[in-house]
Amino acid sequence: MADNPKPGTGAGTRTRERVVIDEPRQYKVVFHNDDFTTMEFVTEVLRRVFNKPADEAVTLMMKVHREGQATVGIYSYDVAMTKASMATSMARQEGFPLRITCEPE
Repeated sequence: MADNPKPGTGAGTRTRERVVIDEPRQYKVVFHNDDFTTMEFVTEVLRRVFNKPADEAVTLMMKVHREGQATVGIYSYDVAMTKASMATSMARQEGFPLRITCEPE
């Protein structure tokens, strides 16, 4: 009799839990216009840090210049913060006050 499971003990039954995995939240990296950072420098940052082709970098730079700001990329939180930090560091090393923010999409 020891070989038979007792009724109600749940022995021999399996339950499955459904695990829902959400996509990670995405963040926009936004460049803000100022009167001191040169257009050439902004274009260079977009090419070097954000891996933009030359024509796209110029288009984004002009959007920042004309509209006051532009989203230059959408990334996971860690990537967005790293790229924004790298670009800000480059700007400070060159003496520019370029402001870059990361915002949830």
